[in-house]
Amino acid sequence: MRRSVVNWKKQSSAISRIPMTKHHGYLTEMKGKKYVFDFETDISAIEIPETLNNPFGSYIPDIARIAAEEFQLFIDTESAGWEKDDPLMQGKMFGVLVVEIYPGKYGYLATNSGSTPADKACLNFTPSVFDVSTDDFFISKGMQVLSEMSSRILNSDNPTEIDSLKASRKLKSHALQKQLFENYQFINVLGKWENVVSIFEQSTKRKPPSAAGDCAAPKLLQHAFEIGLKPIALTEFWWGKPSKNMEREHKVFYPACKSKCRPILEYMLDDYTLYDRAKDEQD
Repeated sequence: MRRSVVNWKKQSSAISRIPMTKHHGYLTEMKGKKYVFDFETDISAIEIPETLNNPFGSYIPDIARIAAEEFQLFIDTESAGWEKDDPLMQGKMFGVLVVEIYPGKYGYLATNSGSTPADKACLNFTPSVFDVSTDDFFISKGMQVLSEMSSRILNSDNPTEIDSLKASRKLKSHALQKQLFENYQFINVLGKWENVVSIFEQSTKRKPPSAAGDCAAPKLLQHAFEIGLKPIALTEFWWGKPSKNMEREHKVFYPACKSKCRPILEYMLDDYTLYDRAKDEQD
């Protein structure tokens, strides 16, 4: 028997029955506008895992593979309306998380890794953990200030002024990045909340890399925990153009990444042996 990744008895609140309504092939929570796809495939004969699979492992439960294949068909249809410069067209990791909505009823959450501009985001995808409207859109205003400083640097002929502006821009950039990470708040299976800065400080990595918190697996688990859905199975795959180093190829399944996801997922699932255990199984 596979070792349990999540001990659901540790959760501080019981999995609730969320009132859902069927609409256009997916289920939508009435108040939260947070979407759960409904299975199109008959899954009545599919074995439902008793425990969540290790996100860093190579094992993919059948139910997760079915969800991923259905989501790939959805992306294929949805992408027909995407523009060529759409971030999602350039190649990204996507993920699905099969969830138990209530006993015997299953669906799945799905999303892409990375942040997506609001005007490019698909409304069916699980959204980012960070709300861009936080603190009166501080991130947008901060990026605008940095952009203006960069323009002043390019247009200046004064070496002293340029050096001063570069130093000031660096400080502002670091401060803005820290403020952003402090607003990426994650809940774990114990009901405990921590931001990305705190999570990484407690790990061996110490400082979060750029875009930490925007990968698919953390977003999916966060959404499930927040609205009281029990995670059943998880998997991720690459969609689109191969990555520049050719380490990611279209429709191929890959485990969660180490640099951005390990500290967050091990914290969320309250198991700090996940990555090492998966690595030992592969060796």
